[in-house]
Amino acid sequence: MDGNGRWATAQGLARIAGHHSGADAVRRTVEAALELGIGTLTLYAFSSDNWKRPPAEVTRLMQLFRAYLAGEVSRCIEHGIRLEIIGRRDRLDPALAATIEQTERATARGRALHLRIAVDYSARDAILRAAARLDSRADLTRERFARLLGDAADVDLLIRTGGEQRLSDFLLWESAYAELVFTPCMWPEFSREDLESALLIFSRRDRRFGGLNAPNGKAVVSADVV
Repeated sequence: MDGNGRWATAQGLARIAGHHSGADAVRRTVEAALELGIGTLTLYAFSSDNWKRPPAEVTRLMQLFRAYLAGEVSRCIEHGIRLEIIGRRDRLDPALAATIEQTERATARGRALHLRIAVDYSARDAILRAAARLDSRADLTRERFARLLGDAADVDLLIRTGGEQRLSDFLLWESAYAELVFTPCMWPEFSREDLESALLIFSRRDRRFGGLNAPNGKAVVSADVV
């Protein structure tokens, strides 16, 4: 979800206004994902490197995130959305951590969409933590290592807004064979049409996974999108 601050600056607004508009874009995208049959949607809200930002901005971001969770939990339950937060929690404010746990418990039965939001997340750190939990006596496989990462599922489609063309330490293991779509659209302006356009690009890709022919034909809409 890249480009909130730059979008606000271009509009002559404070950066926090961009983050508020970004929250509106989250709602639009989640609603579109439900309608388009996407099974899992992962949104990168706050990376571990984002702690380097000015403390006042970080505080406002965390307040906005907590307000979003509290305001959306009933809608998630109503629409069958299971909400999960991935990333570290030990550096979060205890009140926010408690809200996260409450929201996850309240939405645990949702089956229509698995919505994952990455907060204080670093793929490199996640891989290091998984490696530290390894049993040296075990026969290590990709599947077992994925479980150490938290039952990490492969990403089908990765969309990055804001014009940047890099992964920025996001789901590095899971995105090994992800299809990448980069768009100059800033996150606050991201719409259902933008999501549909990315899915159309995805559907036209020939996914061979290192082989000669795509397994089960072309890509499908029910994807793990980040």
